Amino acid sequence: MNQPHIAGIAPFFIVRNVTTAISFYLEKLGFDTVFQEPDHDPFFAIVQRDGAMIFPKSVSGDPLPNYKQAPDARWDAYVSVPEPDTLAAEFISRGASFTVPLQNTPDGLRGFELEDADGYILFFGHPR
Repeated sequence: MNQPHIAGIAPFFIVRNVTTAISFYLEKLGFDTVFQEPDHDPFFAIVQRDGAMIFPKSVSGDPLPNYKQAPDARWDAYVSVPEPDTLAAEFISRGASFTVPLQNTPDGLRGFELEDADGYILFFGHPR
């Protein structure tokens, strides 16, 4: 029996301000807004680039990235990319800064990590 295909997964990030979150993903990472509710001063949105989607939502309370709960669990999302070197160069040209630069990691990955506007840590890379 063939196993059904899973096309992707999208983290749901609680954010302070959805407009600010959207701006970060569009300007620094080249995502597009595919949905927001409402159109002005949204409380929810979907941003997407290729197969990667992120759902920022504003609710009462502060964002709680993984590292604030468990310092050894830094990443809030792993984004699989075939060419992390090329993507890193693009992000730098857009003004993004990395919390960990492009490198070969001790656990067999090549990639980099960055922190979004609400403190969520995303790793962009692939296995070496």
